Amino acid sequence: MHYRRPFDDQNVMKIRIETDAYYLILEAIQNKKFQMITSPVHFEEVHAIKDPHERYELLALLTKYGTSPHYALEKIRARAEYLYSKKIGVADAAHISFAEATADFFISCDEKLLKKCFKIGITIEGVNPVKFAVMEDLK
Repeated sequence: MHYRRPFDDQNVMKIRIETDAYYLILEAIQNKKFQMITSPVHFEEVHAIKDPHERYELLALLTKYGTSPHYALEKIRARAEYLYSKKIGVADAAHISFAEATADFFISCDEKLLKKCFKIGITIEGVNPVKFAVMEDLK
């Protein structure tokens, strides 16, 4: 899930709608309907955020609601390298690899990335937050 979406420009309709879906998903996570799977990549990215308020908020979110299940790091690394060879960026390849190993869905606001995931044939469903919220009938 794109954790930074609430910090993006909310005057853009697409971003505002995805932010609303983000909050519906977060509420479902808080109510224990879903788990938010985190990986070391999430924490690396958040630590790199320059804005201290945004960094603090996201670290608190990941720490409070994130779950880090057991995983086989070598398999994830190998899968990430394969995805990278298919022209997916390093961080995105790592996110997708962790999601494939530990989750049921890969949620992203990046439509180009989701199209690449579909084309490559990742092993889980890749969706944007709006589609996920609709699929799961979140209100």
